[in-house]
Amino acid sequence: MLADAAPENVAFLWDFLAQPRDLPALHAIWTGPEISAPIPDAMLADQHRAAGLKLENATVLPQPGELVLTYLPPRVWGGGEAPVFDLGLFYGPHGRLFFPIGWHAGSVVARVAAADLPALAEACRRIRQGGACTLRISRAVAA
Repeated sequence: MLADAAPENVAFLWDFLAQPRDLPALHAIWTGPEISAPIPDAMLADQHRAAGLKLENATVLPQPGELVLTYLPPRVWGGGEAPVFDLGLFYGPHGRLFFPIGWHAGSVVARVAAADLPALAEACRRIRQGGACTLRISRAVAA
């Protein structure tokens, strides 16, 4: 977790992960080597939904192993009333935060340890080949 670089976004994610979460996940179409896990609106605390997230530690070109939290306010994505909070796990080079609505920066909130990148890439490739799945995400404390 990159708490020094993205304190508010990391605090949001840490709070959200007070309990393990099962998120719908799929291989993204527009953004390259990314597993996208949108946070269902029903899982959001009212204060998070209302406040949204400011951009911190911004990128439009995520690097392999980066976890990017992207926020879109209500009515930006397809005119929907709910905001969009999306966790993107980038597993390879040439990632980009380009959507049908154009470029949209996200906040880099964490990085996978370099030694774990090959296993991450393989797991993400299996999701790409197998289709949509459920991704369990939870807090972990460094040893």
